[in-house]
Amino acid sequence: MATKQPEDASGDTSCESRGLMERIRKFNPKDIFTWQVAKTLAMGQGLAGLICGTAITSQYLATSFHVNTPMLQSFLNYALLCVTYTPMLLCRTGDGNILQILKRRWWKYLLLGLVDVEANYAVVKAYQYTTLTSIQLLDCFVVPVLMVLSWWFLKTRYRPVHYIAICICLLGVGAMVGADLLAGRDQGSTSNILLGDCLVLLSASLYAVSNVCQEYTVKNLSRVEFLGMVGLFGTIISTVQMVILERHEVATIQWSWQIGLLFSAYALCMYALYSCMPIVVKLSSATAVNLSLLTADLFSLFCGIFLFQYNFSGLYLVSLVVVLIGFIAFNAVPTPADRADPAASSSSSSSSASICEEGYDNPAAAHVDITEQEVAVSITAEEERQGGGGGREEEEEERTKAKKRRAPGPSQSLRRGSDDEHVGRSTKM
Repeated sequence: MATKQPEDASGDTSCESRGLMERIRKFNPKDIFTWQVAKTLAMGQGLAGLICGTAITSQYLATSFHVNTPMLQSFLNYALLCVTYTPMLLCRTGDGNILQILKRRWWKYLLLGLVDVEANYAVVKAYQYTTLTSIQLLDCFVVPVLMVLSWWFLKTRYRPVHYIAICICLLGVGAMVGADLLAGRDQGSTSNILLGDCLVLLSASLYAVSNVCQEYTVKNLSRVEFLGMVGLFGTIISTVQMVILERHEVATIQWSWQIGLLFSAYALCMYALYSCMPIVVKLSSATAVNLSLLTADLFSLFCGIFLFQYNFSGLYLVSLVVVLIGFIAFNAVPTPADRADPAASSSSSSSSASICEEGYDNPAAAHVDITEQEVAVSITAEEERQGGGGGREEEEEERTKAKKRRAPGPSQSLRRGSDDEHVGRSTKM
């Protein structure tokens, strides 16, 4: 037994190596650049464009009109979600009705709304204490946290190519930060860098929790339920927090049509982002969506070159290309969920090992052979059950026929003895 295990391991390794070489030999770029990947990429970059719109409007409000009210801006977004999607839940019947949802899961959506509101507030608040470079770097912390939560709660199993793709995306973000430093764009406050960095890490962690809950709700329940309940509880929480923290700032706003237009543009961009993001999450995953959102800062920089006279650097283009390559590599290979039964997985692994040992190169032929073996075993078991239930009359008749035969040879006697023993076992069962 001790010598058989290394042989099985070596057999599995050789089978995997042959499978890898076969995939490399049959590699086709069309298998990676599929319509599904292209659609996911386009929708992800659309979401990044919406985030760019929120960043530009917020910067105009802060720099040109000295308006710094993140909770008021969040309130407008949640109010639009509540007005649009919560009435849809009122019109539903059965378990999808809002009364049934509140009766069963109200506290879960309350926590989800609180997490989402505080994630938005923490990242906006961090700009008052730390630099833009720190925020761009630490905001990527959402990706590893999201992967851990997806592995733990959603049972998502990542492959080595996914880790490589994520490292490529993070290298692209590093190139973007380097371009900012070379262009002299290390903006932001330095009043309390430690507090600002902690707020960014807290915001990234809260965003990861919110995105995992969003992926679970969208793929198992419905998109309308997620948006309706987040809009309802987000409106309540943001209203309370705005009254407590920002009532003075809101009261001192000098309203004009420009400020109203900027508030409206921000609210519409956030509303479109929240409405479309569950569609992309359901199409791919929360991790893939967050990787696509890494290009949002780049889009803001490109717009800032024309709107705010930012200095341009060639590393911005390099960063964009690197992030897109990592995103495509991540979405080219699916991330299956580990929901298989342990016994089934062990039997599947043993079957694959036996196939590898017998030298099957064609998976279809191996599958047909396994099916034939299973059918043969089931037929044999059925015959044994039928033979065992024949009764004593058939047994006496068989013995009478055996006595009338001539004396058997050694091999026939041995075979007849084994048959009698088998019949005896069958009748006892």
